[in-house]
Amino acid sequence: MSHLTGKQVAILATDGYEDSELIEPLKALREHNAIVDIIAPEAGSIRGKNGHEEPVTVTTAAADAAKYDALVLPGGVVNSDNIRLDSFAVELTRDFFEQHKPVGAICHAPWILADAAVLKGRTVTSFKSLKTDLQNAGATWVDEEVVVDQGLVTSRTPDDLPAFNAKLIEEIGEGKHEGQTA
Repeated sequence: MSHLTGKQVAILATDGYEDSELIEPLKALREHNAIVDIIAPEAGSIRGKNGHEEPVTVTTAAADAAKYDALVLPGGVVNSDNIRLDSFAVELTRDFFEQHKPVGAICHAPWILADAAVLKGRTVTSFKSLKTDLQNAGATWVDEEVVVDQGLVTSRTPDDLPAFNAKLIEEIGEGKHEGQTA
C-alpha cells in the first residue's frame, strides 16, 4: 500500500489523548507509507490516558504547517482541552485550513477547531457533549459515524475509527481542497 508515499502528516496531541485515536490513525497512515510527525507542546514524549507513550518529533512552537500535507487531531478530554490552550497549536491548526490542507479530528478534538475559528459554515460531528460548543462556533453538528466537509474529516468516538481512518486516507490522497476556507 503506497497510496500516501511522500505525504507528510502531522498528528497534534499532548498528554491525555485517547490512545486508540492516536494509535489507529498513526498505524493507518504508516501502512499507506505516509511520513508522520507527532507534534506536542513540549519535547520528549506524550502519554495517552491508557498509558501508551509516543515520542514527540516536533514541538508546536517549532512546527510549520507548510511542511505537511495534512493534520490529524486525536481526541481525549484532557488532551483536547489542554492542546487548545497552546497558542502555537491553535495557530498551527488554523494554518492548515488557510493552506487548504486535509484535517482529521475525532471525538473531543474538534474543540481545537472551535478555538482556531475554522468551523463557521461547516458540517461536523464529534463526541456528543461538544455539540453546543461546535454549533456556537458556527458549525452544523450531525450525529454520524464520519463527516467530510471540504477536506475536514470528523468522527464521534473510537468506534468510528475504521470509517474515520478510511476517509482520512482518502482526503490526504486527494490533497488540497481549494474550496476549504479558514
